[in-house]
Amino acid sequence: MRLAKAIAHHNRLYHAEDAPEISDAEYDALVRRNAELEEAFPHLIRPDSPGAAVGHEITSSPLAKVRHAARMMSLDNAFSDEEVRDWVTRMRRFLSLADDAAMAFTAEDKIDGLSCSLRYEGGVLVRAATRGDGEVGEDVTANVRQIADIPQRLAGGGHPGVFEVRGEVYMEKAAFAALNAAQQAAGGRLFATPRNAAAGSLRQKDAGVTAQRPLRFWAHGWGEVSALPADTQAGVMQAIARWGLPLSPWLRRVEGVDALSAHYAAIGEARETLPYDIDGVVYKLDRLDWQGRLGSVGKAPRWALAHKFPAEQAETTLEAIDIQVGRTGKLTPVGRLSGVLVGGVTVLNVTLHNRDEIARLGLRPGDRILIQRAGDVIPQVVENLTRDAPRAPYVFPDHCPVCGSEAVAEEGEVDVRCTGGLVCRAQQFERLRHFVSRGALDIEGLGEKTIAEFLDLGWLANGPGDIFRLHRHREALLAREGWQEKSVGALLAAIEAKRAPDAARLLFGLGIRHVGAVTARDLLKHVHELPALRTLAERAHCGDVEAAAELTAVDGVGGAVVEALGDFFHEPHNVAVWEDLLSEVRPPRYEVETRASAVSGKTVVFTGKLETMSRDEAKAQAERLGAKAAGSVSAKTDLVVAGPGAGSKLKQAAALGIEVIDEAAWAAIVAGAG
Repeated sequence: MRLAKAIAHHNRLYHAEDAPEISDAEYDALVRRNAELEEAFPHLIRPDSPGAAVGHEITSSPLAKVRHAARMMSLDNAFSDEEVRDWVTRMRRFLSLADDAAMAFTAEDKIDGLSCSLRYEGGVLVRAATRGDGEVGEDVTANVRQIADIPQRLAGGGHPGVFEVRGEVYMEKAAFAALNAAQQAAGGRLFATPRNAAAGSLRQKDAGVTAQRPLRFWAHGWGEVSALPADTQAGVMQAIARWGLPLSPWLRRVEGVDALSAHYAAIGEARETLPYDIDGVVYKLDRLDWQGRLGSVGKAPRWALAHKFPAEQAETTLEAIDIQVGRTGKLTPVGRLSGVLVGGVTVLNVTLHNRDEIARLGLRPGDRILIQRAGDVIPQVVENLTRDAPRAPYVFPDHCPVCGSEAVAEEGEVDVRCTGGLVCRAQQFERLRHFVSRGALDIEGLGEKTIAEFLDLGWLANGPGDIFRLHRHREALLAREGWQEKSVGALLAAIEAKRAPDAARLLFGLGIRHVGAVTARDLLKHVHELPALRTLAERAHCGDVEAAAELTAVDGVGGAVVEALGDFFHEPHNVAVWEDLLSEVRPPRYEVETRASAVSGKTVVFTGKLETMSRDEAKAQAERLGAKAAGSVSAKTDLVVAGPGAGSKLKQAAALGIEVIDEAAWAAIVAGAG
């Protein structure tokens, strides 16, 4: 919980407020550590995993909001050559490429700037927007017009009707130093980093202020386009350069993984001499048709990767160990440090993960420790330098520091959890905070302070259903300090607007273990309605093999998810919360936007060796055509796509009289979809 909360906190400061407390590398270290934990302990993945987030929602800004026509995505990270090779291997497997098939990439330095999208129509700049949360950003058109690097009209001719150039607004190191010197002389605000200065300068209400700041821009990609000038990443980037937009001087097209590593090393050697800050190298698969087939997963495209630079280390003293209690009751230890400078940033806190990690390192308050910020992860302890010093070992608490309930670790688990359930205020608070968060119901106005206030008043004692009964406390709320007619009205209106919430968001908001945002969507794509999911989960929990098989046939759903769903609905209190909530809200039937096709609404099974695509790609195609891609043949199967080597599934299909087609016929169905 502490790690996710820290990521969310720094994400908001970085993207929404331009006031980071830590460096980009330190923030990356937070994300990296979260990814490492999720990989090592998949049963601990949080429903609101930071891995799904892109940027941050714009909650308060003097600038108008802009919805992006094409989502501005983020990038997955790698921290070693081995991880880069694994990434290439995964793409080869997805695309069904031979090990010796040629693969070309573009590689360029990853500048530390503010993401910006420039929309050109007929070659004329009509709008510029920041990334925001990837879906909605801020309109900075007037400010962008003050940046000399950005042309108001594209050079040359034959431009597409619509072309969104995407890149980074940045400030060079020398310009940053000069700006801060001028700010100090004038008694103004000093900026923490060049990126911070660039963001603050671009997001000005007065474009005249932006005009006085030495901002630069370079392009690294594109968003919505009506036509592309080339069929490769490198070719499109060359066209963007011809149109008058600057690119990274280190942008190269290279062949093979070894060439990527060599270019990464060259940029790393030159890093300190560059006039701007960078934190890694970005790789992109060159062929656009392959990019299209690979698509994206979660927040990031499969065909692009950020290769980050190594961690930095420093010594400090562990002053204290604090215990944080999360939404699920997990007790997470956090180390409080003597402030230490790591790569130009003062680090004060470090996650200690769990009881076993403290024991493994032999940590006690007063120890001298070596910490590092690995790429973009929260600082972590590398070594206890004084573990042999004669001091008593740290005793991990066996009672919750918030409610005093017993804290225990279940058999086979490393985490210690408070047994207080909803009696524990920390768990009540965190569960409600998650329920109204951006990825869940996204109820504006119900922030942490407001939830805490309403909990203290007893207005949310029964769980999330009470949120939809807050209108009963309207007069009492108006009588409280800080609340006025306008703010109360806005809050209640925001709540009423969620009476028919998206079913997947509602499921995610309940915080069922292992049911993250993506899993919630996958489940609802299959069952469409929440009562149907409950029925399946209860049947599976009671030993119904068919129900369990139906759930595990959903992509991304394994035994741990099925067990967690069954456990959730087996607990009477959870059922009471569920029924109470559904008495207040009416989520509509969950439907996914798909292309009309001959297989819409049908169940398709792929079997045998597919020669033009991988099994994952075929399943993704089926879903986009409105079909369900199942893993086994049954009486509910409508179509079997069989390649060479098809065995028992083909025989079963024949026995059941199910239509069987080959890969070429499937390609024709895909091509003929609306």
